Amino acid sequence: MPPELVIRGGTVVLPTGQRPADIAVTNGTISAIGSEVRDGAATLDAKGLVILPGVVDAHVHFNEPGRADWEGWEAGTRGAAAGGVTTVLEMPLNAHPPTTTPEAFDAKLAVASRKSLVDFGLWGGLVPENLQQLEHLNQRGVVGFKAFMSHSGIDDFARVPDGILAIGLKTTARLNAIVGVHAESQELLDRLNAERSPEPLSWCRARPPAVEVEAIRRLLVAMRGAGTAARAHVVHVSTAAGLREVNEARRRGVSITAETCPHYLAFTEEDFARIGPPLKCAPPIRDAETREALWEEVLAGRVDLIASDHSPCPAADKHKGEHDIWQAWGGVAGIQATLPVLLSDGLHARGLSLERIAHLTATAPAQLFGLYPRKGAITIGADADFAIVDPQQRWTFGSKDLQTRSGVSPYLDRQFTGKVVRTMVRGVTVFGDGEVRGEPGGGQFVKPNHAN
Repeated sequence: MPPELVIRGGTVVLPTGQRPADIAVTNGTISAIGSEVRDGAATLDAKGLVILPGVVDAHVHFNEPGRADWEGWEAGTRGAAAGGVTTVLEMPLNAHPPTTTPEAFDAKLAVASRKSLVDFGLWGGLVPENLQQLEHLNQRGVVGFKAFMSHSGIDDFARVPDGILAIGLKTTARLNAIVGVHAESQELLDRLNAERSPEPLSWCRARPPAVEVEAIRRLLVAMRGAGTAARAHVVHVSTAAGLREVNEARRRGVSITAETCPHYLAFTEEDFARIGPPLKCAPPIRDAETREALWEEVLAGRVDLIASDHSPCPAADKHKGEHDIWQAWGGVAGIQATLPVLLSDGLHARGLSLERIAHLTATAPAQLFGLYPRKGAITIGADADFAIVDPQQRWTFGSKDLQTRSGVSPYLDRQFTGKVVRTMVRGVTVFGDGEVRGEPGGGQFVKPNHAN
């Protein structure tokens, strides 16, 4: 039987490097790659374009069920499709109830299955009251367990004190599961007790880099107490100093990884002072020197992966911070910006290779969270998930491009070089010609390999 689709003429970013190649797709998977691929039932011309593995975004918040007005699965995965994201790993909060019990997991899986345009996995939560539920959630197929070392911002997802974190790490180690950690030290935040003035930079001063570094150090102590099988992943690291703690521990044999996010690579405090609430997040945006040091870590290969930490809210919850930054919800709507930032600020501005972009956004997260080789790389037998980009196209991120429900994003009006022109999930176009084409319910639930 001939393939259903052949993509011809593109530069394909393979695990072995980039080269011109054609790709055949059969039954939603990659059936051939090379220069002598026979014709299929349909042909897609990719001349002048780069074919990347679809992004596996390991850190998104869609807030449904319970807070669908904050985003919801349909709006969130429309943004994913527009951003070249073919698989999302969705966090346990800010859904209500959060995904800390098997019942809450089942409720979220049901709504995601009806509404998601792209493939999806689910994180479970690690909170003080659900240690007995971790094994049940693991059996359901969560990709990991999210824990906060500082207040999460919502009452229904409590932070874990160090002792509870150590118990949770010991439990998840027995399950061969990973804990994703929001590493900001609540103890240090309380000691600092920063003065709250209304301007945006007051938020940055109240959560200095030391808050992140101390939390990572405390996490490492908890990991030692949990035993050598404990695995942790530090989410949204905003400083090179934080990454140094992670990498020094890794050299000692600790099983720890770290991600950063596009907003820490794209923006500085100066931008935050200008843009205000749409760019409020935790950890906060840092100064220009810290951003450049973070880029150096990315370029040196000391960042494991890059995830969006897409965390939108109703527009009103951002607008209320226009005169007092402390009143705004913290979270960046950025699921569409990962590839544009890495192409513009990485490939063009700093020489980050396409191979590294593919690794950071697709291969590494798929490997870490047990989805590889089905996801994360363009290889025969893998799902036909592609982010097809025009690396030279100059464009401005306008409100008509933005898919998030609130219409609020710090990336609006930002100029980029490098654009996602088509996104394919298992061989089906979910975004193309500037339009979202995927259908709600088209996404499939994916479990880590150990749960299949």
